[in-house]
This record gives sequence, structure tokens and C-alpha cells, in this order.
Amino acid sequence: MRTAAAPISWGVCEVPGWGYQLDPERVLGEMAELGLDATELGPDGFLPPAADERSRLLDRYGLRVVGGFVPVVLHDPDHDPLPGVRALLGSFEEEAVVVLAAATGAAGYDARPALDARGWRTLLANLDRIAGALRHPVALHPHVGTMVETAEEVDRVLDGSAVPLCLDTGHLLVGGADPVALASRAAGRIAHVHLKDVDATLAERVRGGAMSYTEGVRAGMYRPLGRGDVDVKAIVTSLTAAGYTGWYVMEQDVVLDAEPPAGAGPIGEVRESLSFLRSLA
Repeated sequence: MRTAAAPISWGVCEVPGWGYQLDPERVLGEMAELGLDATELGPDGFLPPAADERSRLLDRYGLRVVGGFVPVVLHDPDHDPLPGVRALLGSFEEEAVVVLAAATGAAGYDARPALDARGWRTLLANLDRIAGALRHPVALHPHVGTMVETAEEVDRVLDGSAVPLCLDTGHLLVGGADPVALASRAAGRIAHVHLKDVDATLAERVRGGAMSYTEGVRAGMYRPLGRGDVDVKAIVTSLTAAGYTGWYVMEQDVVLDAEPPAGAGPIGEVRESLSFLRSLA
């Protein structure tokens, strides 16, 4: 298994007001302490924008970049998303996966508008156009609070475009899809994996509107791998049998209220997730 980390597991997030944001030196240092050698970029501005400066920082911790999350408006007929995506490519190593999310255009993931037929046509066309225009690999990330969240919406992307998927096991479950079934039936469309585990009871409350997505994350909806209700082992087994050779990015979205003491905080649960993953190898 090619295993990578992600800054969101340390509470580093693109959403304004998400929580206390740890500095890159702390996050990257703890990734290295855990024996990891790969990470996703994190939100715009987390790592230095200049390629040489960023490379020096990552090299200091023995890390490489394998992907980056890019929320972009894809459904607006009056907006061309491609220039904005191209502008971000200087932050991406050539082999890193551009992990697109179909952003609503608003900050955060607690609400989203309905999408009409014209919006869907625009979104699907933009997915294929972006994937065809970039030299980087591209994958669409179904994500709570975006225009592609539910099982039905994932199927519309699979049926209406050729873009590969980022299989995010947590967002799929929260959105009402079955990540185990999707990994089995659509393995050939999966180019990147975000491994999350989820408390299904809290996920159901978020899905039903009893709490917002942010409230769910604060309440501990995301769990260390092996301690939630996602059958991570079945997903990895299924993808391995199908010949998947891409990255497994461990993600446990958290919100920090303050900087934890050195050696404490998110690193403990990331260590637990990593131990679980290594037990599957």
C-alpha cells in the first residue's frame, strides 16, 4: 500500500474559521515522526507557494506531495473554472493528483443549493474538459456540502463523464453512499483514495439535518481507522484485487480549539490509523 497523510488530520482546513491552524513545521514534523514519506498539499497557502521553497521544506522532513484538494465551481454556465485550476498547478508536482471538488461557491460545507439540469450539464462538461486539458492526473471528490454529495449524484458523474473518482470513504458514507459497494463496482474509475472512518450514528444525524457538517466533525464523526463503521479492510481488499496501485491518503477531519502540547493532539489518532493500515498489508 502506498500510504500518505493529509494536513486535515491535524485540523488544517480551507474553511474560514474552521479552528486553530497548526503551522506547517509542526504538521510535517509529526508526519515524519510517524514514518510517513508522502502527504497532500493542504489548503492554498499552507505550504509555501514557490516551488523551490516548498521543496526545501518538504525535503527537510523527507516528504513528497501526492495530491491536493481543489474546490472549484463547476456548475455555473457563466464561469470558466479552467483558468483558476491552471493557476494552482504551480503548487503541484507533476505526478500529484488534482483532487477536484464541485464547490457551491459559498464558504464551508454546511449548506448547498439544488442543481438544475443546465447546471448538471455544465458540471459534467467541465469535469471532462478539465481532465482533458491538464497534464496532471485528475479525480473528482464526492464531498458533503458540494454539488456532488449523494449516491445518486455520484452515479450521475460516473454515467455522464469520464473523469476518475477520488474514493473518499467518509464523505461517501455521510452522503448516503456505500463506499464498499462503490469500490467494488467502480474500481476501474478510482484514481485516488481518501481513507476515513466514520461514526455512522453521527453521520446519520448530519445527513438528516439534525446537525450541520461542521458540528458533526466537532462531535467526533470521523474516527481513527478501524474504530468507526466503514469497512476499510473490505475496501482495501477489493481495490487491491482490482489492481489499484494509487495512493491511500489517511484523513480524519478534526477541528482544534487551541494548539495541543508537543507530542499530543492529532498525532496520536493518526498513529492509530497508520497502525491499523499497516496491519492490513
